[in-house]
Amino acid sequence: MTQRDSWILVFVAAILAVCGGYWLARELDSSGPQLATGTWLPRPREIGDFRLIDGHEQPFTLQQLEGRPTLVFFGFTHCPDVCPTTLAALAQLKKRASVAALQVVVVSVDPARDTAPVLARYVHAFDPTFIGLTGDPGSIQALTRRFGIAVSRVDLPGGDYTMDHSAAVFLLDTHARIVAVFTPPFDVPRFAQDLRAAAPHLAASS
Repeated sequence: MTQRDSWILVFVAAILAVCGGYWLARELDSSGPQLATGTWLPRPREIGDFRLIDGHEQPFTLQQLEGRPTLVFFGFTHCPDVCPTTLAALAQLKKRASVAALQVVVVSVDPARDTAPVLARYVHAFDPTFIGLTGDPGSIQALTRRFGIAVSRVDLPGGDYTMDHSAAVFLLDTHARIVAVFTPPFDVPRFAQDLRAAAPHLAASS
């Protein structure tokens, strides 16, 4: 092989690399929206069925999440700062994003204190359409594992306790699969813009 032939091969390889990179970039771009405040997952993540209790003390399962987009947050009513701040942001976000049929679900990580009526009153103080879910500790622990939420009890002086937990907000598509994850701090205007960008993908993602 001559030196000229070698340079030709190098040139062709470079062109193919550029074309391949361009194609890969297009494939990645077409797989979902570009989010400013969160991460769109390469593939939707199934969460599997579960059984919790809503504010009316009625069973709530995966089926109730299907058919409409959902934002899911894990928190608790005795939370001093992160939870109320996040729920206030989600209340603003729901109005500002104007995504059709969007629902917000709050799952308690403190079922010992968060009975269904207590949790319902708490989440409805932020938005009367918010859905609060609680249940037995085993069911909640199983669901936190599926979402990748870290939860731990922290004992306080005097016998009280608090709960340390991940503060992420999860976006579910109309098939009740996790398609995006958002982490604090939450910038409501940019978050709302991301939700509007994601809306066309929530029923079509596969």
